[in-house]
Amino acid sequence: MLDKTGPKTEAATQSAILEGYMPGFGNDFETEALPGALPKGMNSPQKCNYGLYGEQLTGTAFTAPSHQNERTWCYRIRPSVKHSHRYRKIDLPYWKSAPNVDPDVVSLGQYRWDPVPHGDEDLTWLTGMRTMTTAGDVNTQVGMATHIYLVTESMVDSYFYSADSEILVVPQEGRLRFCTELGIIDLEPKEIAILPRGLLYRVELVEGPARGFVCENYGQKFELPGRGPIGANCMANRRDFKTPVAWYEDREAPSTVTIKWCGQFHETKIGHSPLDVVAWHGNYAPVKYDLRDYCPVGAILFDHPDPSIFTVLTAPSGVPGTANIDFVLFRERWMVMEDTFRPPWYHKNIMSELMGNIYGQYDAKPQGFVPGGMSLHNMMLPHGPDKEAFEKASNAELKPEKLDNTMSFMFETRFPQHLTEYAAKEAPLQDDYIDCWSDIDKKFDGTPGIK
Repeated sequence: MLDKTGPKTEAATQSAILEGYMPGFGNDFETEALPGALPKGMNSPQKCNYGLYGEQLTGTAFTAPSHQNERTWCYRIRPSVKHSHRYRKIDLPYWKSAPNVDPDVVSLGQYRWDPVPHGDEDLTWLTGMRTMTTAGDVNTQVGMATHIYLVTESMVDSYFYSADSEILVVPQEGRLRFCTELGIIDLEPKEIAILPRGLLYRVELVEGPARGFVCENYGQKFELPGRGPIGANCMANRRDFKTPVAWYEDREAPSTVTIKWCGQFHETKIGHSPLDVVAWHGNYAPVKYDLRDYCPVGAILFDHPDPSIFTVLTAPSGVPGTANIDFVLFRERWMVMEDTFRPPWYHKNIMSELMGNIYGQYDAKPQGFVPGGMSLHNMMLPHGPDKEAFEKASNAELKPEKLDNTMSFMFETRFPQHLTEYAAKEAPLQDDYIDCWSDIDKKFDGTPGIK
């Protein structure tokens, strides 16, 4: 129905094009699109080569500990302060921020949604964002929000950055191109991208329509989880993360910059493309990661470990071991445990769990949790396998089994997640979701079981 593609990189720029990525997570990178554009041995020379302006983008306080300090020096054609209009408040009615507690919406319960349909609207990255849940408080920089994005057309002479949040993008359908100040990221399903707070970018549709999930992180940045006794290898390895090389546009065109700030949206006008960073160095940059590179670990004798062993990224809070957000991946893997109920067990959790299905079938819910769909199990609310999954796992021959064609994820947070009005009243909510547990029958008869 909708087959719109955005302009290719070669058509979008009139200047240097460099393709490719630099490996590593949290590395200190340096990259230049023109030779000699990057100052050597200093950050702020009296005059930069090519008539460029030096500008620093900092992602942490100046006095943060050195191992946590994040900043990037940019050498650009114009400083980003140059714009021709005062900021004007605009409305993006479907993009919400915490706190967003609607008294008419009940967030207490187990919820599941079918994939949000694309519809017939022309939607960009901004107009196609649909907030499902919010948690915490964007003003105090704690918590998160979860969104579905629907994209059917490219942003044209339109740019965006969030002053509120780091943005984790999880595609489910279609391909996008993120043209950022620091380089180009092409993104497709089975990959993720992290866009730092304050980074300016344009989103183009490469193959569509596109749909996916977004975790908006108000708190501390995502980092790799500590492996503890697991050691130095497996899970997500630093070398598999990719940061784009320098790339720039030198293009005069009336353009709009939209900023998300304290949950509100404002726009201003400029007369050029702001993606004009010719060279940069630092450790505060966008990154992509292929989820197929994630190396899961698990039990090899008995029992089912906690799902935290599948953590790809974590955003810490002030409480040790209790995350502001964990991003957890359930992908293809072997199940070999003896005398063990292998699917996730029934439980109540201090954390709130929002799950999404990228493709395939999730082992705890064989029916109903479809690709593009999502579910929410809020803090201290019971959940677990439906009857079909329970009966199958309880009576299965426990031979080594490969879980194939499966990739789901979880955004887990220490905060309760509040449903938006859209999630409760417009999104395709499965009203009968709780019925999946209704036919679980009593098995207790007062006699001991026989092993």
